[in-house]
Amino acid sequence: MKLGISTYSLHQAFASGEMSIQEVISHIASLGAEHVEIVPLGFNLTANPELIEVIKRQAQESGITLSNYAVGANFSGLDEEQFEREIERLKREVDNAAALGVKKMRHDVASSSDLSITNFLAELPRLAEACRIIADYAAPLGITTSVENHGFYIQHSDRVQALVQVVGRPNFKTTLDVGNFLCADENPLVALANNIGIASMVHVKDFYYRPAAERPGDGWFNTSRGNWLRGAIVGHGDIPMRNVLRKVKESGYDDFISIEFEGMEDCRLGTKLGFEYVKRVWNEL
Repeated sequence: MKLGISTYSLHQAFASGEMSIQEVISHIASLGAEHVEIVPLGFNLTANPELIEVIKRQAQESGITLSNYAVGANFSGLDEEQFEREIERLKREVDNAAALGVKKMRHDVASSSDLSITNFLAELPRLAEACRIIADYAAPLGITTSVENHGFYIQHSDRVQALVQVVGRPNFKTTLDVGNFLCADENPLVALANNIGIASMVHVKDFYYRPAAERPGDGWFNTSRGNWLRGAIVGHGDIPMRNVLRKVKESGYDDFISIEFEGMEDCRLGTKLGFEYVKRVWNEL
C-alpha cells in the first residue's frame, strides 16, 4: 500500500491564494506522503500545458510520486455533437495524464437530476460506450481509467459495478471512495466489500452523518434520501473507519490510497490529522 494525499484536500488554501500548486505538492510531501494525486480544481492543464512541467518538477524536487489524475466529465443527456466534443475533451485529458507520467486517471461519467434506476439503466449503454472509448484511447499509454462513486447518479456500489462490467475493459475500474457511499445512504462497509475487487484507486474520506429530521443547519448537505452530511477529518466522523481500513487491508488491495479532506476545519490541519490517523491505524491492523 502506498499512502498519499489528494491535492483536493488542500483546495481551501489553493483557492484562497494562500498556497500555489507547487506549495500544495511540497506541503503534502512534508507530511510524509508517498504520493500526491492531482485534481485540477482552479487550473486547467489543457489550457495551460506549461503547468504539467511545473507539477512534475515540484514532485521530483519534493521526492514524491504523482499517482493519479482526476477530472470531471458528463456524458448524460448529450446530443451526438455534444457527446463527441466531450469525448475529444477527455482524450486531451488522457494526454495530460500521460504527460504527467501517471498510470491512473479518474474521470466523471454522468450527472443527472433524475437519479432513478430507470433512468440509469436507460443511459447505461451510452455511458459505457463513452467510458470504453476513453479506456481504449488510454490503454496504449499504459493508463487505467476509472469512475468514482460520487455525484449521486452513479454513486451506489451496484451502479458502479454495472458500469464497470458493461464497459468490459481491463483498464477501466473504479476509484473507490469509502465515504462517498454515504451520499447515497449506502452502508460504507457493505459497499466497500462489494467494490474493492474492481478498485484501481482508494480514497479515504470521512463524514458526520445525521438523519433528515435533525436539520443541523449551515455546513451540511443532503444525501440522496434527504439525510445530512458534513465533511470530517478522517477518523473523527461517523464512518467506522478502523473497520473500513481493515476491510481494505484484508481484501489484499496493495496500491495507492489517497486521503481526501473536505471538512470545515483548516485544510492543512484536517489533512495532517487524517493522514496521521490512517497511517497509524493501517500499521496497527
